[in-house]
Amino acid sequence: MNSYVEKDLKYIWHPCSQMKDYEELNPIVIEKGEGVWLYDIDGNRYLDCISSWWTNTLGHSNKRINEAIKKQIDSIEHVIFANFSNKPAIELAEKLVNITPEKLTKVFFSDNGSSAVEIALKMSFHYNMQKGNIKKKRFVALSDAYHGETLGALSVCDIDEFNIVYKPLLLDTFRVEGPDCYRCKYGLNRENCNAECFENMKKCLIENHEDISAVIVEPMVQGAAGMKIYSPIYLEKLREICDKYDVHLIADEIAMGFGRTGEMFACNHAQISPDFMCLSKGISAGYMPMSVVMTTDEIYDCFYGDYRDRKAFIHSHTYSGNAMACAIALENLKIFEEDNIIKNNTGKGQLIRKLTLENAEGLKHVGEVRSIGMITAMEIVKDRETKESYPWHMRVGYEIYKIALKKGLVLRPIGNVLYFIPPYIINEEEIEFMVNTCFESIEEYFQRTGDMVQEL
Repeated sequence: MNSYVEKDLKYIWHPCSQMKDYEELNPIVIEKGEGVWLYDIDGNRYLDCISSWWTNTLGHSNKRINEAIKKQIDSIEHVIFANFSNKPAIELAEKLVNITPEKLTKVFFSDNGSSAVEIALKMSFHYNMQKGNIKKKRFVALSDAYHGETLGALSVCDIDEFNIVYKPLLLDTFRVEGPDCYRCKYGLNRENCNAECFENMKKCLIENHEDISAVIVEPMVQGAAGMKIYSPIYLEKLREICDKYDVHLIADEIAMGFGRTGEMFACNHAQISPDFMCLSKGISAGYMPMSVVMTTDEIYDCFYGDYRDRKAFIHSHTYSGNAMACAIALENLKIFEEDNIIKNNTGKGQLIRKLTLENAEGLKHVGEVRSIGMITAMEIVKDRETKESYPWHMRVGYEIYKIALKKGLVLRPIGNVLYFIPPYIINEEEIEFMVNTCFESIEEYFQRTGDMVQEL
């Protein structure tokens, strides 16, 4: 065993992992990255088809972003953000206001996605307390939602693997059955429905709006639920009913912002403007931790006053407005504009979907292939006709992931959902390798288990 692996196992507790698994599959120590590729200390390379947890927009070791870091580090790396500021933060805030939906005019900086969600929840609650809406103490979230892993963020999550142990500590949240287009109980699909499933949210808000401060959703795609994609009509209806009942709408765009869905922001598909927008991951191209919460003048003005009024939003993170992260984010957005990234991604997204559908044709265990923008996902099922799922403890996706690693592909499935969400600089040859290798791994797994891959 390599000495780095030995030391890793001796000292490090990895996230989102059962460390016992590492006895069988040792940690892979990455030495360098270039474009869509990662290279480990043993000389193996892997195509990073999940953008290192959905963060890396422009490839590893991007030359322009590297130069932006070198330039910024000679000026200022970090400065306290209370009563002080820095040029990159100011320029980035202006840029974000210009590119996000119209009503989002103020930027609050933080350092990770969970914290951004926490901030939005606190701002919404605090606003209502200052407005005298003292009954508005609860939040609404969708089934299968994921919004982060601090206690407030976990309170609006609905995935047992993350929050079941902590439920005694969590806020009392309204859980609403969300869209499930693959198993739609109305027998419709997201391309031609009228978001009939919205009736669940509508009923909750009609009955409980006096107690509700905000609704939080992942616009268009519920990521950790297995890339569950739904109709923009759902968001249109949600914006309308939130306005009607004086309920804030929090858009968690941490995973789906910055072009992942084929629009700069997922809310753009429905042409809505939320009251809060949480951004992270792709904002800094996967280089440094960073997040922001965008909000409106109306909400900002409610906190403007005297310390004696206790109106100030006393929430801080040491690395808020970090100059290095802001400089990276600025260069990231410049590349988006100058290279017309989102438009150029259209063909790449279509190719990934096309190749995935072609490979999936006739395969008994590949259920729905769902895609939007640069995201394509496929659900591994017991039988495509019945849509019956594998029980989570069988970990079919994980077994396929292990096979794919040996073939040079980083899949990192969500349960039994495999997905592609690669850096935007991926080329056609790399796309073909990514999709074909994934399906080779699927077939190898089912051949090993003795199950039929092809339908009879």
